[in-house]
Amino acid sequence: MLDICLLGTGGMMPLPRRWLTSLMTRYNGSNLMIDCGEGTQVAVKEKGWSFKPIDTICFTHYHADHISGLPGMLLTMGNAERTEPLTLIGPKGLNRVVSALRVIAPELPFEIQCVELTESVEHLKSHGYEITAFRVNHNVVCYGYTLEIKRGGKFLPERARELGIPLKCWNPLQKGETVTWEGNTYTPDMVLGAPRKGIKLTYTTDTRPTASIRENARESDLFICEGMYGEKEKEAKAREYKHMTFKEAACLAKEAEVKELWLTHYSPSLVRPEEFMDEVRAIFPRSYPGKDGQSADLQFEE
Repeated sequence: MLDICLLGTGGMMPLPRRWLTSLMTRYNGSNLMIDCGEGTQVAVKEKGWSFKPIDTICFTHYHADHISGLPGMLLTMGNAERTEPLTLIGPKGLNRVVSALRVIAPELPFEIQCVELTESVEHLKSHGYEITAFRVNHNVVCYGYTLEIKRGGKFLPERARELGIPLKCWNPLQKGETVTWEGNTYTPDMVLGAPRKGIKLTYTTDTRPTASIRENARESDLFICEGMYGEKEKEAKAREYKHMTFKEAACLAKEAEVKELWLTHYSPSLVRPEEFMDEVRAIFPRSYPGKDGQSADLQFEE
């Protein structure tokens, strides 16, 4: 199961009931965050989740509304007596940006490991997450992220018995580990069925519609996408500043054949996004306007 919380849905500036952009996920005791805008700490506390298990923070780009909450977040994590390393992932320049922000958070009891993205598509692994970072189209270098939780094949005890595999080897084999026992080597493929469907989440903001989004979001269980503007008269502005409209996000969701779409990263002028949802759902019926604190539990299919 993958727990998801849309911590902040605002773009450009925070509003009284809308924090800036951030998403947080929980899986197998490890938390991952994408973007850390102003108000993220408050949103985490309102959700009732913890800062300490955050192992990875991914950044789409370095505009202030996506990273301005990081120094305070680091200080809070340090005050929680965290000692485990923290991995930060983002476009080229991450080391420089983080070093500058840490002027006000200079001493931390944990190591920060920065992973800078330089290719158009990069694949990483972190604490059970398989992360695909893909370049999108904003006025600075910007990435979207797909998170996948892979699921191996079902363990077949009858096959293990037929092969005479000792019972004490079953558990590690079920976890995908190779085991050597009394001179014999046993591999997972000997006792596992075909891989089963995992969980897939795609998150992207601050971009025009791109083929990279459509390709990487394909068949996602949840697609969280920027909807900067809902108003028809803002379409030209979206193109000029390289953002996306509600309708464009819905078209991407339809083309990528995702299960569900959540809109996020609203313009401060967009006070009631639900007013534009009829038009959006005419394109992609399973569309929802994201709200701060909106959550979901994505389950493995049985």
